[in-house]
Amino acid sequence: MKRHAPATARNSAAIAKVLHEELPNTGAVLEVASGSGEHAIYLAREFPALTWQPTDVEPEALGSIAAWAQDAGLPNIAPPLQLDAAAHPWPVGSVDAIFCCNMIHISPWAATQGLFRGAADALTDGPLILYGPFKETDVETAPSNLAFHQSLQSRNPQWGLRLSADLDVLAANVGLQRTARYAMPANNLILVYRRAG
Repeated sequence: MKRHAPATARNSAAIAKVLHEELPNTGAVLEVASGSGEHAIYLAREFPALTWQPTDVEPEALGSIAAWAQDAGLPNIAPPLQLDAAAHPWPVGSVDAIFCCNMIHISPWAATQGLFRGAADALTDGPLILYGPFKETDVETAPSNLAFHQSLQSRNPQWGLRLSADLDVLAANVGLQRTARYAMPANNLILVYRRAG
């Protein structure tokens, strides 16, 4: 059964604009935590020369992804794969890019640690691209993001907006480094990591 995430319609075009700067021209993109699957459809359509591999940990999300993909009928979307970002190793081979949208703040910190570890294993020289709301040490957090953080923590103390500097440390620990930061609408960011050196 299809799920619908209203934010997807609002942010897909802005995300795609940045991805045109960062994704390779061809190859395989692993999407971690695809959720409803709507981003996968939009981006597979936007990047027809890339094969899109959607994943999620939840069976209900996998069903939604499969339903959206079946209706879209696009040849460059692989069947959804169950993937727990925190698990190691991931059930994937090497990929040319990894995209993760709106997972980090609504999952335990172990999922983010696993995301960087898995990315280091799966990527050769492609990017790990993260989208969502983050805190930054040198940038004042928007009041709406502070309220969102408090709301998330009230729902689950393991959730909440993460500090980008903490992500940079995780990256460094697995041989990655941040190479780009894009300010996005609605106080979101895209952070890009690639293999150091």
